[in-house]
Amino acid sequence: MTTSIALFTRDLRVHDNPVLHAAAAADRCIPLFVLDDAIVSSAFFNANRAAFLSDCLADLDRSLRECGGKLVVRKGKLVDEVARIVRAHDVTEIHVAADVSRYARRREEALEALGVDLHVHDASINAVPPLSLTPSGGGDHFAVFTPYFRKWETVHRRGVLRAPRRLTVPEISGEQPCRLHDGTPSPDLASGGETVGRRLMVNWVRTGVDDYADLHDALADDATSHLSPHLHFGTVSVTELLDRAGTASEGARAYTRQLAWRDFHHQVLAARPESATRDYRTRNDRWRRSDRDFAAWRDGRTGYPVVDAAMRQLVREGWMHNRARLIAASFLCKTLYLDWRLGAQHFVDLLVDCDLANNQMNWQWVAGTGTDTRPNRVHNPLAQAHRYDPDGTYVKRYLPELAAVDPRHVHEPWTLPDEERKALDYPPPVVDLREAAARFAAARSRKA
Repeated sequence: MTTSIALFTRDLRVHDNPVLHAAAAADRCIPLFVLDDAIVSSAFFNANRAAFLSDCLADLDRSLRECGGKLVVRKGKLVDEVARIVRAHDVTEIHVAADVSRYARRREEALEALGVDLHVHDASINAVPPLSLTPSGGGDHFAVFTPYFRKWETVHRRGVLRAPRRLTVPEISGEQPCRLHDGTPSPDLASGGETVGRRLMVNWVRTGVDDYADLHDALADDATSHLSPHLHFGTVSVTELLDRAGTASEGARAYTRQLAWRDFHHQVLAARPESATRDYRTRNDRWRRSDRDFAAWRDGRTGYPVVDAAMRQLVREGWMHNRARLIAASFLCKTLYLDWRLGAQHFVDLLVDCDLANNQMNWQWVAGTGTDTRPNRVHNPLAQAHRYDPDGTYVKRYLPELAAVDPRHVHEPWTLPDEERKALDYPPPVVDLREAAARFAAARSRKA
């Protein structure tokens, strides 16, 4: 009799799950999730992700019970908990999804040392395995997105897998921990779980994706899929999402390109794991240090409404619009000239969808220390605001102190008449944009 473990990590779903699909072929299957001490004790585990994860685990357990199984949840050192189940139930094989972080690689090595057949499934978290594509001219990864995307588009992806119809799980104890985190999640945090994720996916493909190319940057319209947390926790399969979205419309093709960015960043981090904390391409920056300026950015009090609205959205929802992320990040790194790592860590502290590869590499892209081929570009917050939130609807949604301001002044409230300006509970700009641009240009032109 064969007994397998389906070790869930960032693939908390029953549909299109190569790990569960393969493990279910054994005579007995133990669906297992370990609330890993190494992750729970890290700065990466915040209250928002803990709340979302709790939803995901509860939903996954319900789905497994519908096919005769259940989710076994343990808390502790991951490999120790797996080893206990291996010994207690004569486990013959372990199935787990491949991942790109240094920790994931060490986890695989430790699981291999248990002496049980270990099967690492490459196409569970990504559409294309991270290091399966390499440049024709040599090198272990693509450092520029466009040639990567051209090759990515030609790869034959695996088919979408069905959810298991029936599981046989041995008698085993393992209740879900009652509380995953002591912090308080964002008040408007979205719900987690595969059921919610699949509903979002179906609705997005049916009613949203075709307009993505035209509307994805419009801040007030909020016309994005909101699937990033579900992709991070794996409650939605990127393979199935790509299959459903297709490429028939311009919007679907634009959305596919964005999903390819996710795989691109994963292959960069897989090849250069140190870039999680170190510049991928150094610009010899001597970043400023200013607690005052960082606090103004973090708290949404910079005096630039579109930046502040973005930062308030992050606190309220544990999420931020994709265009707003670009604006806020550029303001920190290039307008305030503060270290990208400060911003990356703040996003780690609050974002529910904070994927290590995408968070760090996107921050580096904006800072000009990553893969951007135009490392010195600056996204002017006023130009961005007038273009992507022309009537101030997005700003007013998150800055109630500006709700009554005329749309002509909402992005530049310092242009209001003195009496109106003084009546607002809103700060003046923390920096002059022209002075900031000159400071950044001088810093980047300076010789090391």
